[in-house]
Amino acid sequence: MSNYVIQADQQLLDALRAHYQDALSDRLPAGALFAVKRPDVVITAYRSGKVLFQGKAAEQEAGKWMVKRGADPGKRQERETASPPLEHRLEKLSAIGSDEVGTGDYFGPIVVAAAYVDRSHIAKIAALGVKDSKQLTDEAIHKIAPAIMETAPYAVTVLDNAEYNRWQRSGMPQTKMKALLHNRTLAKLVDAIAPIEPEAIIIDQFLERGSYFRCLADETRIVSDRVHCLPKAESVHVAVAAASIIARYVFLEEMERLSRTVGLLLPKGAGAIVDEAAARIIRERGEEMLETCAKLHFANTKKALDIAKHR
Repeated sequence: MSNYVIQADQQLLDALRAHYQDALSDRLPAGALFAVKRPDVVITAYRSGKVLFQGKAAEQEAGKWMVKRGADPGKRQERETASPPLEHRLEKLSAIGSDEVGTGDYFGPIVVAAAYVDRSHIAKIAALGVKDSKQLTDEAIHKIAPAIMETAPYAVTVLDNAEYNRWQRSGMPQTKMKALLHNRTLAKLVDAIAPIEPEAIIIDQFLERGSYFRCLADETRIVSDRVHCLPKAESVHVAVAAASIIARYVFLEEMERLSRTVGLLLPKGAGAIVDEAAARIIRERGEEMLETCAKLHFANTKKALDIAKHR
């Protein structure tokens, strides 16, 4: 079996991971950042920057990623990819982007949004000031989101708190909840834009691609063609940033609706101010009211019960 080793910097490691993401392995040897398993080659990238290629196609695959450096004939020739990284190849395509909000907030639902941006509209959407929703104020979200929603086809799925709590009590981890919500939202948008087919579908990564699809094993319909799970995906394609803004906008609308329902302005996040708000709800409306507006397994519930008990 042939073995080849190349030395990679962080940029090349990122490009390798993105290029082989469809074949990433969950089993990692000690010191490994990631591993790729294909029938004809096994690739292991180590924290040291060394990348080991093993198997029948080791030389061929390693050759794709090495470029001659210098003219010293006594040194191993090193190559790096001649094609741009995956992220650069995706940024100008007609793509669906998908993102979620609300997973770290005690109050409020989880909202997943997907947006389709045709390559001819990329500049128009970007000109609206689209970027990751976490970098925008709520006021900016309220201004930008409607303009995006008028320009780009989109779909939204809201997992309300009562359903979230049922899923959580059944033993479902939040990562699987997110996978189910992303898949269902993508299916709605794919249907909505048909017969147009996106050139790429980009999910802001919360799981490696293989793990994401394992979460969907029991689903009757799985959107899988041209799906990429990429970290910081809002910087890869404007469609993901647009989706994050739409998701945040819907989340804020849901928070306002819930606030009216419970008669209290619900704070975002999961800090001390949230504990106090939850305690007030318990005192004024009863503990059962939290079922409809909060993620009960968060530690805030116990803190709020303690506060309500001693006041």
